[in-house]
Amino acid sequence: MSKILEVNHLKVSFRTSGGTVKAVRDISFDLERGKTLAIVGESGSGKSVTSKAILGILAGNSIVEGGEILYDGKDLLKISEEEMCKIRGDRISMIFQDPLSSLNPIVKIGKQITEAMLLKNKTNRRTAKKDFNSALALLKENMIAAAGEDKKADVEALVDTFDKFNIEAIKWENSYNNAHSTAQSLISDIEDFLFLADKKQKLDVKARLREMTKNLAGVKDVFLTKNYDAALSEMAGQLKQVSSSAEASAETLALLGKLKTLLDEIIAQTQPDFSCIGFYKLKNPEADIASMEIAALNEMTRAYLSENFMNSFLSMAEQGIAYSAAASLEKKKAALGVLADTRKYFAGGSFEHAEAQKTAKSAAEAVDASIDRLEIQKDSTAYTFRTSLLGAVEKYFAAKEKNPKEEARYERQSKKRDALIARGKTVDWKVVPKLVYDLDELQSEIVAVIDKMTEHYNAVIADADKVDFAARSTALVDYLKAKASQIVYTITPQMAKEKAIKLMEEVGIPEPRIRYYQYPFEFSGGMRQRIVIAIALAADPDVLICDEPTTALDVTIQAQILELINRLKEERQLSVIFITHDLGVVANMADDIAVMYAGKIVEYGTADDIFYDPRHPYTWALLASMPDLDTKEKLDAIPGTPPNMIYPPVGDAFADRNKYAMQIDFEMQPPQFAVSESHWAATWLLHPDAPKAEPPKIIIDRIERMKKAGGEN
Repeated sequence: MSKILEVNHLKVSFRTSGGTVKAVRDISFDLERGKTLAIVGESGSGKSVTSKAILGILAGNSIVEGGEILYDGKDLLKISEEEMCKIRGDRISMIFQDPLSSLNPIVKIGKQITEAMLLKNKTNRRTAKKDFNSALALLKENMIAAAGEDKKADVEALVDTFDKFNIEAIKWENSYNNAHSTAQSLISDIEDFLFLADKKQKLDVKARLREMTKNLAGVKDVFLTKNYDAALSEMAGQLKQVSSSAEASAETLALLGKLKTLLDEIIAQTQPDFSCIGFYKLKNPEADIASMEIAALNEMTRAYLSENFMNSFLSMAEQGIAYSAAASLEKKKAALGVLADTRKYFAGGSFEHAEAQKTAKSAAEAVDASIDRLEIQKDSTAYTFRTSLLGAVEKYFAAKEKNPKEEARYERQSKKRDALIARGKTVDWKVVPKLVYDLDELQSEIVAVIDKMTEHYNAVIADADKVDFAARSTALVDYLKAKASQIVYTITPQMAKEKAIKLMEEVGIPEPRIRYYQYPFEFSGGMRQRIVIAIALAADPDVLICDEPTTALDVTIQAQILELINRLKEERQLSVIFITHDLGVVANMADDIAVMYAGKIVEYGTADDIFYDPRHPYTWALLASMPDLDTKEKLDAIPGTPPNMIYPPVGDAFADRNKYAMQIDFEMQPPQFAVSESHWAATWLLHPDAPKAEPPKIIIDRIERMKKAGGEN
C-alpha cells in the first residue's frame, strides 16, 4: 500500500515559566492508505501533541524544533496558514475527546454540518478549474516535445479537441446536475413534510406546497426527464391544486408520496457519460441524441470517442508522459551531483550565512527542476526539499545567533538571583532554564535532509525502467475528466441539507429530520460524538484523526462509537490515526500500533506484533494493566509517574519505572532493535548481550488463551 502521510523526525517543545517541556522527541511513522494507525500511551506521552502538529493547531507557546509532516507534496509544518486551511477539516479531519469542544452551543446541528460543505464546494470548483488547465497545458507541452516540431500542429489539434469536448461535456453535465439536485432537494422537502406530518409537528402547509410546485418546474433536463415530462407535468398540476389547502390532508399526503416515488425513479436512472457525449456532440452538433436510451447512448458514444479520438490521444499522451519522465530522470541524475557538492559543503565545517543560503538554494533549484510535474501522485520528498533544506539552514543560523544571547540571559538572571540570596533576600522566582541548541546537531540535520533526498533519487533512478506509462496516461486522462466534472459540481443548501441528513443516518442518529433542527445541548454525550463524526466526514476527508474519541463515554457507547469508526473506515476507505491511552480500545480496529512514552515511540508494529509478541517493558506494562473477561488474577499497575520532560532522562525514559532496567538504561537511550520487518522496539533488552527477560505471567497466559481461541488466525 502507498503512504498517504509521513511524519519524519518530529520534535515539538513548549516554552513554560518553569522551562522548556520536550513533548515530542524525534518520532517518525507512516500512515498507509486505507489503514488505521493507533498511537497508544499514558497522558503526557506526546500522542495528542503529534496529532495537533499534523493538523496545525499547536498551542501558541509551542516550538517545532525539527522534522517534517508530508502530505500531498507538502510539508504541513512549513506551509502558510492559508494553505493549511485548505487541508484542515477538508482533506484531514479530527475528532476530539470532548465533542462540545467542536460544537457551537448556540448554532443548530444541521447548520454546523452543512457549513463546511457549502464553503469548501466553492473553493473546490475554483481549484478544479485551475488544476485542469495547468495539467492539460503541461501535457500539451510534453506531447509536442515528444512528437517533434513537425507534428506540433497534430498535437495542438488533439489537445484543443480534448479541451473543447470537455467544455461541451461540462455544459450538458451542468444542466443535468441542476435538474438532478433540484429533484433531490424536492425529495428531501417531501420526506421532511411527510415525516413532520406523521409526527404531528407544526407545518406551514401552504408555503411548503407552493415552494415544491415552484421547484418542480426546475426538474427538467434532456437526459434526466425525457421519459417523465408528461408525468411531471401532470404532478405539477395536481400539486398546484392542493397547494391552496392549509391542512395536510390524506389526499395531499398521498400525492406527495406518489411524487416522491416518481422523483426517486428519475434520479435512480443510469447517468450519462458526459465526457463521451461531449465529444460526440462536438463532432455531430446536429445529431439527435435525446431519443436514445442512456445505456445505449453511453455505449455508442464511448465506442465513437475511442475510435475517433481517445486511442490516438492516449498514445500521444503516453509518449508525452514518457518524455517528461525521461527528461526528469536526467535532471535527477544531474541533481545528485549538485546534492553531493552541497553535502560536502555543509558537512565540511563552518560556513557563512550568505554563502550557505546560496548553496542551499542552488541545490533546491536543481531538485525543483528535476520534479516530473506530470505525475499525479506528488513526490513529497522532492516537493518539500526546498522548504526542508532552507528551513534547516535558517534554523542553524538562528540558533547560532540566539545561543549567545540565551547564555548571557541565563547568566545574568542567575547572578541576580544568587546576589539577592547572598544579601539574605527572599527569592520567590526561579531562573528560566536556558534554551540553547547544539549547533553540531543542527548541522547534522542539514546533512540529513540532503542524504534523504539523495537516497530517494537513487531509488527512483534504480526503478525507472519499471514505470507503466500506458497506465499513467490513462490515469492522467481520468484525472482531467474528474477535474472537469468537479468544475460544475455545485452543492446547493438543499443538497447540503440532504447530505447532512444522510450523514446523520450513517452515524446512527435517530430521527435525523427532527434532530437536524436541534441544538447540541439536546443531545446526549454519545450522540454529540456521532454529530462530531458526521461533521468530520462532511468534506469526505482522506485522513481522519481520532483523539481519544471515546474516553468521556460509558463502555456501551464506547463500543458503538468504535464500531462506527471501523465501519466508516471500510466504507469510505479512510486512513485513520487513532489516539488512546487504552490498548484494549484498538485491539479490533488497528492495523499498526505505535506505543509512545515520554515523547518517543518505544515500540512499533502490526496489531498482531504488539498483542502477540510485545517486546518493550512499557508495552508489557500497558498490556498487564489492561482488563479482559478471562483474566482472574490482579492486574498489574504501572509503578511511579512519567518523568518531568523539562529535564528529559539521559537514558531510557521508562528506566525509573521498569523492573527490568539495567545500568545502561540510565546512561544511554536505546536504539531501535528490529524484531521483524514490521516490528521494532527501542529497549536494551533486545541487545544480543542483554539477559533474557520474559513478559509478566499475566501477558503470557493471555497470549496463550488468545492463540487457543483462534487469535493467531
